[in-house]
Amino acid sequence: MTEQDRQEEAPGPVCRRLIRAADRAALATVERERESWPYASLVLVACGHDASPAVLISTLADHTKNILADDRVSLLYDGTGGLDDPLTGARVSVQGRAVATEDEALRARYIARHPSAAGYVDFADFSFYRIEVVRAHLVAGFGQIHWVEADDVILDASAAAELAAAEPGIIEHMNDDHGGAIDLFANVLLGRPGAGWTMTGIDPEGVDLRHGGEVARLDFDHPIADAGAARTALVDLTDRARMGG
Repeated sequence: MTEQDRQEEAPGPVCRRLIRAADRAALATVERERESWPYASLVLVACGHDASPAVLISTLADHTKNILADDRVSLLYDGTGGLDDPLTGARVSVQGRAVATEDEALRARYIARHPSAAGYVDFADFSFYRIEVVRAHLVAGFGQIHWVEADDVILDASAAAELAAAEPGIIEHMNDDHGGAIDLFANVLLGRPGAGWTMTGIDPEGVDLRHGGEVARLDFDHPIADAGAARTALVDLTDRARMGG
């Protein structure tokens, strides 16, 4: 996607790109004991195939106690890292309600994105919460400010159920048999250095990569819905990377 394409892109997909690319966000909750003061904290995040945010939080944390009293939350996703002037970059505040979930697929996506979570995910005080998005406030640079409704932020991924079911196998296959291609995705297509990148997720709009504490997002040219389309998209990305981008 060219810079002009990005500038002309509708706000909803821009919001999803920020949500999908981030591994952390600022979580704002309503403080339960001090006259409803806003309370912000740092959380690790993942998302579903539809881009609905998800967090794994402990009942010992103040933000979780706040959510149990008032489920309204906001998550700030910051896409301005590395810019000389951060105010020219994109960021989105997502408003919604935090709902406890035992969705196994969402659990698997979260742990793949945050391997350290495997060490505490089964602690009795930890639970997953899915954020049911109400709307989002996108600032994509100077003068590019939009309120975006939930239907435009969240992707209708119902047609991609086959891809969701195939995701664990695709990730395992790519990491076991095509590690060199994944490094090319990161090094050539994304300009991210280092060897030993792994794939942690694939959804209708792209793939998630990880290298140590770094994460990266590589978008597809067109949405996909099943394992066959995923294979074609990954082969196309590999060919493009081998040709230098």
